[in-house]
Amino acid sequence: MLLYAQTPARRNRQILADLIAVVLIAAAVWFAVAVHDAIMLLAEPGRKVESSGESLATALGDAGETASDVPLVGDLLKRPFQSAADAGTGIADAGQSLQDAVSQVATLATVVLIVFPVAFVLLLWLPPRLRWIRRSATVRRLLDAPGGADLLALRALTGPPGDLLAIPAPPGGLADAWRRGDQQVVAALSEIALRRAGLRP
Repeated sequence: MLLYAQTPARRNRQILADLIAVVLIAAAVWFAVAVHDAIMLLAEPGRKVESSGESLATALGDAGETASDVPLVGDLLKRPFQSAADAGTGIADAGQSLQDAVSQVATLATVVLIVFPVAFVLLLWLPPRLRWIRRSATVRRLLDAPGGADLLALRALTGPPGDLLAIPAPPGGLADAWRRGDQQVVAALSEIALRRAGLRP
């Protein structure tokens, strides 16, 4: 199975198309990662809020524990500190929720920015490449089969006429020579069919 044409012009076009596809896919991935990183910067306030809330909750919790050691009124003094510590924990949770939301948006944006461009590039590039690989394998099998050269010659006769001008026309024309089984004409025509497919004779 051939991945690239054997004729230089077509092979160069295929290699160029492959390189362009790879560069476009790499650019889409790079851009998606850059967007992800930019969106994740929005989570920084959430991290600060979470850190501040945790620090506040810890400090107020410690103050409440210290206040609870006061004789007689310790439990009464601890309650306001505990309530404030709970509020600090709520602030920390809000900061974490903000980070989670930003992370989900960043992930979704990254997936969308990778999947759609890559799918678009693959739909434009992959089917023609696979068709050529399949067609070249078919042409090769046809050439190796009994009577394959005749079929390739017929294919050349029914294709674009420009390439046929390079073959000296025998009396009666190329089609008549093909019908008569002129081996020289059949070989020349099958060579044209192979070249059109990007293959060497």
